[in-house]
Amino acid sequence: MSENGKTKRLPRIGLRLHGGLTARQCVELAVAADRSSFSTAWFAENAFARGVLPAAAACAVATSRLRIGAGVFNPFSRHPTMMAMEIGALDELSDGRAMLGIGAGIGSSVQKIGSSSDKPAIAVRDTLAILRPLLRGEKATYIGKAFSVRDVKLGFATRGDIPIFVAGRGDVTLKLTGQSADGLLISNMCSLEFGRRSAAKVMDSRKSAGRDGLARIVQYMPCAVHSDRDEARRIGKRAVGEMMPNYWGLSQKIPSAKEALFAGTDISESEFEAATLRIKAGDDAADVLSEKFTQAYSLTGTPDECVARAMDYAAAGIDELALTFEGVTASGAIALLGDALKHHLR
Repeated sequence: MSENGKTKRLPRIGLRLHGGLTARQCVELAVAADRSSFSTAWFAENAFARGVLPAAAACAVATSRLRIGAGVFNPFSRHPTMMAMEIGALDELSDGRAMLGIGAGIGSSVQKIGSSSDKPAIAVRDTLAILRPLLRGEKATYIGKAFSVRDVKLGFATRGDIPIFVAGRGDVTLKLTGQSADGLLISNMCSLEFGRRSAAKVMDSRKSAGRDGLARIVQYMPCAVHSDRDEARRIGKRAVGEMMPNYWGLSQKIPSAKEALFAGTDISESEFEAATLRIKAGDDAADVLSEKFTQAYSLTGTPDECVARAMDYAAAGIDELALTFEGVTASGAIALLGDALKHHLR
């Protein structure tokens, strides 16, 4: 495809897995993604759901080329030394395919385990400062404001260049990502325009820090792909609607979450709130939401429509879309999109 004489490129297409799935379910989807030439399986670890390591390890063994991303670990439930131990072992098991995503965690969940994430950027900065030397095989001593180590060295050799991504929205975290990480993870329910702004801020920070190369920008979102456009819309609206109550609540507490939700969309706060209330009351999101919701927060449509929309994200600076597929037809949807991607790349 081309626009104004210029060929539009595709971002990498990855798979997002999560603790709501069993390890066996994750393996089934990861194998389908591996066969469909997806780039990565990202494992989202949500507080108090299944830990991702059994599924990630099983998927590493069951696949041959799919990269295996932990996305994300937080230092309050896993000390940075434990992160280094686990991601190093996972990288060894996967023959060098592992990647690590880190973040400060969800504040309410962190509080439930007796910790505080009042200063998330400091926690992430300390985590990066500890991880880097450990993964290079060095003995690490670092005294931070949130996390520290003294004379710690891993007891096995690791790949020193395991990519480290940071998850976050705020300007301080985006600046830190550019300065010290390899890439950024953008969460579900973030608009394309917010992704564009975030990618630009990370790259500006990276250049200011004198770092060569490009940061890698990964964005999570649900995918509803179907040969029947109307069925795809129904699936996409329900996937978006399921997430709306949590993200609406978050947007009312955190300014960057509000910007992420609404930047560049033609969806008003009042419209979003009204739809959220109807969904919470039990109305079917497929009846409540208009197509602009699926356009803003998902990859939805026929295979060709999904490929075309994915290109819009690449043009905005997003290098990879990590897609969530749900339901008994998830493996088939992965294969359907994979066939469209292969056809486009011929």
